[in-house]
Amino acid sequence: MRGALFLSLAALVSACAVGPNYHRPPFPTTAAYKESADWKPTEPQDALATGPWWTLFQDDTLNALEAKLDISNQNVKAAVAAVDQARGLVAQARAAYYPTVSVSASRQRGSTYPEPTLTTNSAGASLSWLLDIWGQTRRTVESDVASAQASVAALAFTRLTAQADLATDYYELRAQDQLQRLLDDTVVAQQRSLSITQSRYKFGVAARADVVSAEAQLLASQAQQINAQVQRGILEHAIAVLIGEQPASFSLDKASMRTDVPTVPAGLPSTLLERRPDVAEAERKVAAASAQIGVAVAAYFPTLTLSGSDEYTGTSLSKLFTVPNRIWSVGPSLAGPLFNGGLTRAQVAQARAAYEASVDNYRQTVLAGLQQVEDQLVTLRVLEKQALVETEAVKASREAEALTLNQYKAGTVPYSSVITAQTTTLSSEQNELTVLSDRLQASIALIEALGGGWTTAQLH
Repeated sequence: MRGALFLSLAALVSACAVGPNYHRPPFPTTAAYKESADWKPTEPQDALATGPWWTLFQDDTLNALEAKLDISNQNVKAAVAAVDQARGLVAQARAAYYPTVSVSASRQRGSTYPEPTLTTNSAGASLSWLLDIWGQTRRTVESDVASAQASVAALAFTRLTAQADLATDYYELRAQDQLQRLLDDTVVAQQRSLSITQSRYKFGVAARADVVSAEAQLLASQAQQINAQVQRGILEHAIAVLIGEQPASFSLDKASMRTDVPTVPAGLPSTLLERRPDVAEAERKVAAASAQIGVAVAAYFPTLTLSGSDEYTGTSLSKLFTVPNRIWSVGPSLAGPLFNGGLTRAQVAQARAAYEASVDNYRQTVLAGLQQVEDQLVTLRVLEKQALVETEAVKASREAEALTLNQYKAGTVPYSSVITAQTTTLSSEQNELTVLSDRLQASIALIEALGGGWTTAQLH
């Protein structure tokens, strides 16, 4: 009999859940990225699925730094705590599925004149169970689960952003190392040029102005040489903070700049909905907002609570648990709203508006993601072509500098031509380095825009 009653109650509780059932908002995407034409990536199609994305760059130092980041970055640790907090809220919401059982015991002394002082003992237990007839608890759990999944996606996005920032700062630092070498070589070359002009002036075949011009050019390059150390220091400090270390205790040895640029295919725009954690976070927030509509609608309907109590009260503690001292009760109670000044209607309207806002935010997040991919694709495609031109410009400027210096030694051109040629060479070399650095940063940004190998399967 009791089993049948329990099954009947379970069937009643699971009968319905008011409010809309969630469906992901549609977002039609194009068949391909606009900027992916005429651009060939260097890595295979599944490159991001084979392991941590930064291993594509095959840099042991970067690998070690990224490993430290995942453990020590403070923003990542805070996001991990937020996930734990969200999962705690899910557990709290699920607790409402079950009845609440409590026990009590008391001992009181008192009297009424002229009666003597009496001691009253009591002990008992009570049960209360709010039946989830309209699905308010189920919708609350549904909302909290979706919010917890959004927190997981937010953690993945925080981690991916920090990883990309670290890789970007690392290669910017390596570019500064390369710039330092470039300026060191330039200073050495200009010191040789100064020696030539000083020798020619000594023998009366060059003017004093040539010596002064060579000295001024050398001093300008030395100033650049010194200034390059500032940006490297700033980048080193940024890397230290990203991996959770104090800048004062962290340093990176200088190393050469890589000359190749690993890239990955962008895939199809439709796959971005499953690969970007920020898109997944926005979509899960839509699901949470949808469930909150059901929570608000459930307030229109009455609630049914089963309650019962069993208590013993008496003056003798040894004879407390006897039938004459027992008071028990059991039964249902029904409560429903009669008038609340339109509060429930306003709460439902607010929940629906919040849902619509979350849908708009989701679609905007998708659009921003598509834009980021397109931006990096066009950047990589154009910079790849520019890199070829810059390489040829460096070759030509170096040859022109050598020829001009020989002509100056022969006395056929003024020293101003040498200065112009050397300035052009340095500018071309700096431009070539800048393009290489920009290509590496764009490659990292493209991987970040594609989700870094993350998928929505990791939400669970």
